[in-house]
Amino acid sequence: MKKLGFGLMRLPTLDPNDAGCIDMDQAKKMVDVFLEKGFTYFDTAWMYCNFKSEEATKEILVDRHPRDSFTLATKLHAGFFDSFEDRDKVFNAQLQKTGVGYFDYYLLHGIEADSLPKYEKYDCFNWLLEKKAQGLVKHAGFSFHDTPETLDAILTKHPEMEFVQLQLNYLDWESEWVQSRGCYEVCVKHGKPVIVMEPVKGGTLAKVPPEAEAMMKKMDPAASVSSWAVRFAASLDNVMVVLSGMSSLAQMEDNAGYMENFQPLTEEEKKMLFKAAEVILGQIAVPCTGCAYCTAGCPMHIAIPRYFSIYNEQMREAEEKGWSVNFTSYEQLTKKGGRPSDCIQCGQCEGVCPQHLPIIQTLQAVTKCFEG
Repeated sequence: MKKLGFGLMRLPTLDPNDAGCIDMDQAKKMVDVFLEKGFTYFDTAWMYCNFKSEEATKEILVDRHPRDSFTLATKLHAGFFDSFEDRDKVFNAQLQKTGVGYFDYYLLHGIEADSLPKYEKYDCFNWLLEKKAQGLVKHAGFSFHDTPETLDAILTKHPEMEFVQLQLNYLDWESEWVQSRGCYEVCVKHGKPVIVMEPVKGGTLAKVPPEAEAMMKKMDPAASVSSWAVRFAASLDNVMVVLSGMSSLAQMEDNAGYMENFQPLTEEEKKMLFKAAEVILGQIAVPCTGCAYCTAGCPMHIAIPRYFSIYNEQMREAEEKGWSVNFTSYEQLTKKGGRPSDCIQCGQCEGVCPQHLPIIQTLQAVTKCFEG
């Protein structure tokens, strides 16, 4: 299997304020290019694209290409089942929505210390093995957002899991929160191949500060900024596939271009990236990946990731500059949804954030920046 995977989480949209309003025509072209270049791995999930990704997968992929020409993965998230029966309800709905007779890879979604007890309570690990025995799942695994110690404990207790999906990129490699390196090394220890999510950190590593970009261009003037991030993850020996949540045909063509005949990074290139990471880390106010898990249940309909993106842009501006176009972007966004100042501090967003961000506190900072 070639190492580039198509993450069906950030598909192109016809409405930037509705992830479920998918540009099907463009998405179909992206799928076609992906398969034509010899890539096969597609990744979706129950709540992606405002709960429309699995249905879109049927239209843009399953109905248009032979089943043996692609590999499909989806997931069971702890937020969407509350009984033993619910597990099958979700799974059967996923089979119907995607239109496939089986899933090549199936994951228990976003396991962390807080959600692990629920997966254990409803015996989800054995449930997943039963699906495999029935031929409805070919490979069983899980995605993970927590410490290396927690991951080690899970793999020790459940050696039957075949793979692990991790957030891994050069910016998070030594992060005390994400701990990409530590979690990767636990997978190596247990002999579990890794599927990489967030290699470009929700677009953060596609648009880096000028100083960091200059380092990359000096090393290879022709390489795109985002290509360095994808190649970093793909260069790790124990990585099976690197998922990229591509949202345009141009992104697909760029990724497919350098990954079709993939060349691992040299040691010199890796050193350069870690130096670039130091520059980037000094200029990111909120390390949000834009996954939008936080928005689905927000009672005030606040576009949290988009506000954080505008805030990050503003934090990169020189303090003495004063007004910037970010203030206009902020006001335009407030007309289409809730304002950060509308937050009622219910905490549901922080409960589902894979990055464990202090969202409530940060929304207050955003409000102070743009409204105070």
